[in-house]
Amino acid sequence: QVRPVESGGGLVQAGDSMRLSCVASGHLFSTYAMGWFRQAPGKEREFVAAIGEIPRDTDYEDSVKGRFTISRDNAKNAVYLQMSSLKPEDTAVYYCAARPREIGYQPWEYNSWGQGTEVTVSS
Repeated sequence: QVRPVESGGGLVQAGDSMRLSCVASGHLFSTYAMGWFRQAPGKEREFVAAIGEIPRDTDYEDSVKGRFTISRDNAKNAVYLQMSSLKPEDTAVYYCAARPREIGYQPWEYNSWGQGTEVTVSS
């Protein structure tokens, strides 16, 4: 099992870009699908993006398509979320999560989670 640790959050202005990183300890990172979820205050945790064991297998929540890009570097046990054209509604705690092989879309499908990194987008 891998254990993700997120970094890269902070405060930005609307329209800015930011890259979140997630480095996972453990073995066989390349066999895991990695997902990014976010949770805004008072809201449920929601799917943002995911990348499968096969790196070309990616998917995004509709509101971030064209603005966010997920990628992975198996040599570094890392997954990244490049976010551009950020909006105030992107403000949330962002979580990195792992599950074996295939992309999942629900939080319960992932069995290993990071502690989260906070992203605040000011208008």
